[in-house]
Amino acid sequence: MSVFGSFKSRGAGLAVSVLLATSLVAVASPADERRLDPNDIAALSKGGAGAGTSGVAGIQTTVLSGDPTASGPYTIALRVPAHTIIAAHTHRDSRSAVVVSGIWWFGYGPTNTEDKLKALPPGSFYTEPGGEAHFARTGDQAVVVYITGMGPTDTRYVDASAAPRQP
Repeated sequence: MSVFGSFKSRGAGLAVSVLLATSLVAVASPADERRLDPNDIAALSKGGAGAGTSGVAGIQTTVLSGDPTASGPYTIALRVPAHTIIAAHTHRDSRSAVVVSGIWWFGYGPTNTEDKLKALPPGSFYTEPGGEAHFARTGDQAVVVYITGMGPTDTRYVDASAAPRQP
């Protein structure tokens, strides 16, 4: 299959990714320019569930651009293991996201219930409006999601007892 044939089959997802990337370029200076192919991203340092994530054990966070703890635009990659449940929580900033791999089950509301989840396959786009509760789950496979927002970000659980315990 040619590069163009592959692009056409993944065109919608790539188009969304390009839109997210270009929205950051519009506010970034030349010193902030980044071009990362999958190998470059794989080589970036990975942390645990960092700023702007649910804090659930096993989640790996990679900062692709900016700093989610500081003022300004940022993009993070989340790698969420299979069989992960993330309770309802909010973030102070409005964010947008693209599912890169796996099936991400995502919903809005104060409680993570199956009837409010929607399956988002690779190439899907969704938003996390600031202050609006949302939740997610993974199934039998890990999921990679790219999230873009305007920092600083945070995570606040609707039910504080559902917040992951930090060591």
